[in-house]
Amino acid sequence: MKEKATRRTLSVLVENAAGVLSQVSRLFSRKGYNIESLAVGTTDDPAVSRITIEVMADGPMTNQIMNQLRKQFPVYSVQELRPERSIRRELVMFKVKAESHDIRNEIIQIANIFRASIIDVSLKSLTLALIGDESKAQAMQGLLEPFGILELVRTGMVALERGAYTISDENKETTEFNLGKSVQ
Repeated sequence: MKEKATRRTLSVLVENAAGVLSQVSRLFSRKGYNIESLAVGTTDDPAVSRITIEVMADGPMTNQIMNQLRKQFPVYSVQELRPERSIRRELVMFKVKAESHDIRNEIIQIANIFRASIIDVSLKSLTLALIGDESKAQAMQGLLEPFGILELVRTGMVALERGAYTISDENKETTEFNLGKSVQ
């Protein structure tokens, strides 16, 4: 029986250099895999970036993707972040129609319930920022839709493993060697 494809989160540490993201994303397109979510940013080391990639895949497909990523020159390490061992968050911004005082108050109450921030107010709209997982974002979106969502933007999921373990601990000697640091 074939394993069902589920959303998998991969954390990839790469060299922070021009063209690296393009190289990684080309690997996915060459293999015919669709990236569901992608977020990239530098780490505490400015020479290293973390790419958080979400893809719909089964176990064997995930292993194949990870092995292919590890073969890429600018990739230092790859790890699947399992939901039970990781923290996943996404920033979602909603611009909502709010043309009256009463409607603005209702939207502000919804924002408070979800612990969203109000980041812009005008006479005709409110802009809210929410940090959370997909279910929280979907629930808030559902409550805001009757007011009229004018614009919506999502950052893509970012994730870290829970606890003291870090992705670079998985392969510390290799990572430090690749970064040009001496191993102690």
